[in-house]
Amino acid sequence: MAIKRKIKKREHPSLDIVNSHGIELSDKKIVLCVAGSVAAYKAIELARLLMRHGADVTCVASSAVTKLIQPDYFKWATGNDVITKLTGNLEHIKLADYNQSDLLIVYPATANTLGKLANGIDDTPISTVLTVGFGAKIPILMCLAMHESMYENYAVKKNIEFLKNKIEFLDPKMIEGKAKAPEPEDVLEHVLRKFGFSSILKKKNILITAGPTIEHIDPVRTITNQSSGKTGILLAEELISAGSKVTLVYGPGIEKPPKGAKVIRVSTGKEMFNEVKKQMRKKFDVIIMAAAISDYIPEKPSKKKIKSSQDTLKINLKRAPKIINHVKKIQKNVFLVGFKAEVNLSRVELVREARKKMKESNADMIIANDIGNSRYRKNPENNEVIIVNSEREISSGWKKKQKIAKFIRKQLEEQLNK
Repeated sequence: MAIKRKIKKREHPSLDIVNSHGIELSDKKIVLCVAGSVAAYKAIELARLLMRHGADVTCVASSAVTKLIQPDYFKWATGNDVITKLTGNLEHIKLADYNQSDLLIVYPATANTLGKLANGIDDTPISTVLTVGFGAKIPILMCLAMHESMYENYAVKKNIEFLKNKIEFLDPKMIEGKAKAPEPEDVLEHVLRKFGFSSILKKKNILITAGPTIEHIDPVRTITNQSSGKTGILLAEELISAGSKVTLVYGPGIEKPPKGAKVIRVSTGKEMFNEVKKQMRKKFDVIIMAAAISDYIPEKPSKKKIKSSQDTLKINLKRAPKIINHVKKIQKNVFLVGFKAEVNLSRVELVREARKKMKESNADMIIANDIGNSRYRKNPENNEVIIVNSEREISSGWKKKQKIAKFIRKQLEEQLNK
């Protein structure tokens, strides 16, 4: 006698990632409207990020987008059917009528899509979904992306002005003459805050050092290093966006300090050490030592310019104090993060050096990287770091420095949340 076995229908495999990073958006239905911009490829990443925090995401793609990205890609990403046209199934009503969804996100949002919503035009699936959602008072988040000249167009400005108190806008980033769509991680952060979930870093007092230092040989000549200060500045930006109160002690780096930070400029390692000690009269939750401070300094700097007529010149250097080694002596309970840069080491050796520094400084976390490998020398805008703490070490993978800063922030949040 044959035995029939009941086989449970498996959900779409892409749904395996749901809640993998958190449950903040569980039971939230989010409609992701993807308009015709080259930034549309980032919508895939945004959908996946929202899902990892629990959201049920359905994509509505414009005809222009389907020429850039096949609809099956959105189906793969979300596990839900993709809306590319409206049929007798009344997709716009199912998605955007009263209480049908929790949020409509337009990412990327074009000037065309903005104008249609502002003027009640609904001749495409996206514009019709938005018109229904607008009338049903479902929250709408618009993430604009276009050329800067389009963004500055009076008609576009007028449409933004009309809608700004009725829907939400996430400001674009002005780069290379374009109003570029915000990064998917920034959209996720905004959505989490919207639903009442703020970063563990919110209102934390954080002191961060960044940039190089210079040490004088004479009044016009100095010893320094090639640090641009970029990673420290990007990390400061991430902390500010998370709601932290950031004090930045900044050496002579070439990167512009972020808005929202209390910036204190210094030049030498001694000035940085003195400023850190001065600032630590105030209580900090986290101190991040990201500056590339000189390890050795001239023993007796000349007060006068050294003549260039000499054939040889000897300069005696002495070891500079390690600022990080003094932090926990001043504030015992502060969460201390250090950086460790090495050259041409294996991963095992790099981790060993990081753990050695962590022990010497009593740090809670060390961020180690190899600045001598060929990949970094060819493209210093990218990097790979290994974060070492008392429990484990975790690699960021090879990424742009902006992504590295986000990775560091995430790991810091996880540690502080324990």
